[in-house]
Amino acid sequence: MSEILLKIEGLHASIGDKEILKGVDLEIRKGEVHAVMGPNGAGKSTLSAVLTGKPMYEVTAGSVTFLGQNLLEMSPEERSWAGLFLSFQYPIEIPGVTITNFMKAALDAKRKRLGEKPLNGAEFLKLLRSKMDFVKMNPDFAKREVNVGFSGGEKKRNEIFQMAMLDPTLSILDETDSGLDVDALKIVADGVNALRTPEKSAIIITHYHKLLEYVVPDVVHVLKAGKIVATGGRELVDVIENQGFDKF
Repeated sequence: MSEILLKIEGLHASIGDKEILKGVDLEIRKGEVHAVMGPNGAGKSTLSAVLTGKPMYEVTAGSVTFLGQNLLEMSPEERSWAGLFLSFQYPIEIPGVTITNFMKAALDAKRKRLGEKPLNGAEFLKLLRSKMDFVKMNPDFAKREVNVGFSGGEKKRNEIFQMAMLDPTLSILDETDSGLDVDALKIVADGVNALRTPEKSAIIITHYHKLLEYVVPDVVHVLKAGKIVATGGRELVDVIENQGFDKF
């Protein structure tokens, strides 16, 4: 059995005086893809926010370990450097910053944290071009400002490109399929599937079943009212599609 990558035990989290997560338990091993499904307001995005260190959320009880480290004691940057990646539901625009400069700064920071030398210009451009080709991204996008004027599908392709560049150990896709057409869904799915390895894992957070037709999860969880109320295999997606979340 593969090594435990992420272990969540009894996690409670609040925003202001409202408790949203009410005792989440979850274990992910290396090489696994987990889907977390649930209705609106179930706490799915709160879970991703807590894992990535969004400061407005307060953890009131429980523990989270990532590769044996106390994740909750790490800053958002440290979590990223340790191998965590979040793909946003609504990627933000960064006017004035090109994709090339953005990725160079992000990659340099990660390599510095890992005690590695930054890539020189030629090495970085070679990597950038190979990853753009990998996700079928137009090379001209390297000169464009991050997400400025991008279509929904282009933003998603850019997110998967960033994921490929940073090579995270655990990728969290927070409702990244929301509002996407079939072509854009396939962009996301192809990227996730292509990056799957025995050492890499992913959490797909969604309340739709469509993306899970293209990325087949190893484990499916139902999150409802701040707790995981059911866990199973891919067949659980069919139960949700046919009977809804009221089943649970």
